[in-house]
Formats: sequence, C-alpha cells, structure tokens
Amino acid sequence: MIHCCEEHIELALDVYVDNHETPPDMKRLLEDEKLLTTCEFCQNQATYVVGN
Repeated sequence: MIHCCEEHIELALDVYVDNHETPPDMKRLLEDEKLLTTCEFCQNQATYVVGN
C-alpha cells in the first residue's frame, strides 16, 4: 500500500501498476488517519491510500 498526498496521487498509481501489474484500489483517508500518516514521496500529510 502506498500513502500519498493530493499532489502525488498519479505517481502512486503509476508506481503501484508498475510493481503489481494490476489496477489498485484507491481510498481517501479519514480525518483521524490523516493526522498520523505522511506521503511516501514528499512527507506532507497523506490524503489517499493506494493498493489492494
């Protein structure tokens, strides 16, 4: 699973498809989940989780 911010959602989708060769599920994080999670690409607050 990849946690990412709004800015890096396309990059996260590309990385997931390249690694797993299947389309991922994409879920918006809940407000309380956002507080503890950072983007894997820039360390800003994560907004989405990409993966199955």
